[in-house]
Amino acid sequence: MSRGRVLAAILAAGLCAGMCGADGVHAQETSQPHRIAGLAGAPPAPAAARPASRAETVKVAMGCASLEAREVIAWVIATGDNRGMPFVIVDKKQTKVLVFDGAGRLVGDTSALIGLARGDDSAPGVGIKNLSDIRPKERTTPAGRFVASLGQGVGKQDILWVDYASALALHRVLPANSHEHRLERLASTSPLDHRITFGCINVPAAFYDAVIDPTFAATSGIVYILPETRANSAVFAIGASLADSASAATGSVPFSVDN
Repeated sequence: MSRGRVLAAILAAGLCAGMCGADGVHAQETSQPHRIAGLAGAPPAPAAARPASRAETVKVAMGCASLEAREVIAWVIATGDNRGMPFVIVDKKQTKVLVFDGAGRLVGDTSALIGLARGDDSAPGVGIKNLSDIRPKERTTPAGRFVASLGQGVGKQDILWVDYASALALHRVLPANSHEHRLERLASTSPLDHRITFGCINVPAAFYDAVIDPTFAATSGIVYILPETRANSAVFAIGASLADSASAATGSVPFSVDN
């Protein structure tokens, strides 16, 4: 893939994320824990008839997501790896979830809770263990590309099944275990405070209801969980030339962008 196409994909990934703040920081649970396209409080998306300027596009691309997340978003959009289905980026390092529709437009983003332990693999047999039998070091959120769909969990709770075999799901944060202070952790600005689950991805209930549920209501989708102990190219089919070009293209801006 040419450097020009890679840059175009990266800029497109940034453009579709138009309602993210340019500083990459969003408000927490106590004020505005997530952003949803089209809802009050979210910056308006650019009108379809007015393409964003080059400066606007780069500003969004540089500020909305981490470098690792932008690399995967650019790859997905450039290659069509999502096969026209909605997709989710789970950035474990930033403990952030970004949801896109099938055309690559950002539907919403939020902070999330993830597995207590650092790691990119599921422990053997973790999917059939009782929660009380899962040791702290086994409570990882595995990295990878997963075909996900809505289903039911324990107690008939509706969830987004990410990997049924390892009992990995994305679901609403539940304050069931008050001693874990999950709602308070979600409101924290520190990603370290967001590491508490047995491996599942927890998002605010309002975000799940407004973004996850309608986005996946009539279709399956792809969930990309970014690695934290290895490179993106070791987990996803991102060629070395694409990764190198993407890093080079996002590493410098050949014109000024107001902050």
